[in-house]
Amino acid sequence: MEIVEKHSSIQILSKALGARMRLIQLTIPQDKQDIVCRILEQRDLDFTLTAETSGRDYDAVVSIPVETDEVEDLLDAFRSVGIERDGYALVTDVEAILSQKPETDDDDDTLIDVNRISRDELRAQAAEMAAFTPNFMLFTIISTVVAAAGLLTDSAAVVVGSMVIAPLLGPTVGASVGSIVNDDELFREGVKAQFLGLVLAVTSATAFAVIAKLTLFPNIDIRALGEVAARVNPGALSLVIALGSGAAGALSLTAGASAPLVGVMIAAALIPPAAAVGLGIAYGDSVLVVSAGILVLVNILSINFASLAVLWLRGYRPDHWFEEDLVRRITLKRIAVLTMGILVLSSFLVVTSVDLQRNAKFESTVSTTAEESGLTVLSMDVEYQTKLFSRHPDQVVLRVATNNDRAADALRRRIKQRTNIDTSVVIIRENIETSTEARAQQRALSPTRGVLQ
Repeated sequence: MEIVEKHSSIQILSKALGARMRLIQLTIPQDKQDIVCRILEQRDLDFTLTAETSGRDYDAVVSIPVETDEVEDLLDAFRSVGIERDGYALVTDVEAILSQKPETDDDDDTLIDVNRISRDELRAQAAEMAAFTPNFMLFTIISTVVAAAGLLTDSAAVVVGSMVIAPLLGPTVGASVGSIVNDDELFREGVKAQFLGLVLAVTSATAFAVIAKLTLFPNIDIRALGEVAARVNPGALSLVIALGSGAAGALSLTAGASAPLVGVMIAAALIPPAAAVGLGIAYGDSVLVVSAGILVLVNILSINFASLAVLWLRGYRPDHWFEEDLVRRITLKRIAVLTMGILVLSSFLVVTSVDLQRNAKFESTVSTTAEESGLTVLSMDVEYQTKLFSRHPDQVVLRVATNNDRAADALRRRIKQRTNIDTSVVIIRENIETSTEARAQQRALSPTRGVLQ
């Protein structure tokens, strides 16, 4: 029984260690065995050397368990002696390590451990995720159609569900990885997948919205829907969401963590606005098309900017040192282009944010003016006329306790004097005497309820 408990504790410990480790399996040519063994011994790494018996030009296969953040340095050392030309290396996850050998690592640095995967692993994952495949197209179409349905039914739950299946994390991070490691093919593939993915999203949303308009929702006012209104004239905080999405996507990929949940955040910045553009096209709403279109462009540029910056700060560089200067120039140039595009497009978001603040101040002034006029305001609603990059107050609807049938005209004049905005005022009156009697009856019943309880 004691032995079983001992082995059980070893397995639990090994699971924790396995999440931070990789296994490198390296085929060694006949003339490279001594060099490879010397590299491993200099780094004080455990390894297993196995004779190669397949009759090929390899002499042995070596298996090396290493920490995740040590993989890149070790692969660079192997690359410097020509292993990549004469052999190959496989890098896999380690699920468990069964060993009673005491650990020498200091666990006090876990908070600052970079714990990032190697450059070669990063490139391989990004290349796989960034490919514009039939599955990518299918998932993009499905997610956008679901998002468009959620916007039309004004269902936040459906809109969120559409983000789960959107495959947009791969292309956005893939383009950044291609820039950092000087892989032009990966960069072009990522940019192409982003462009075609967004075009496909807008097209599929437009097609779905046209069908919905002809069948189920022929006369709907799409701007009256809350989920659609949230994508009309968005504020500057949308930029923060996009930057956070790009940074989180890059961090999740470099840490070797599961990326789908972070992909949801990136999809949140792209899929609903793209679906809103499609709705605007189908319903002929130019304001929605322009506003949501600018939001899509700002978000895609911001995601790429944040992803590129995170990868650079995480220390990823090209395979060879002499490429670093070239990559640095290319990266800075692309960051400058992204920054310029973000600044230009964000200026529209800033205008919208200023307009939102102005409208909030208008609503506060209306509420204060009504109270100073002696009106007991029970509720207030301001209806707006939406224009490009602005919303103009169109009507103020107040529910008040008053018997004054001329209160609306008087309040309208006071609002105009204070805000210089002439808007119609609608007052829904509740009879003061009725309200007073109802409150008196309620007070009279309260003691009785107390006795009965």
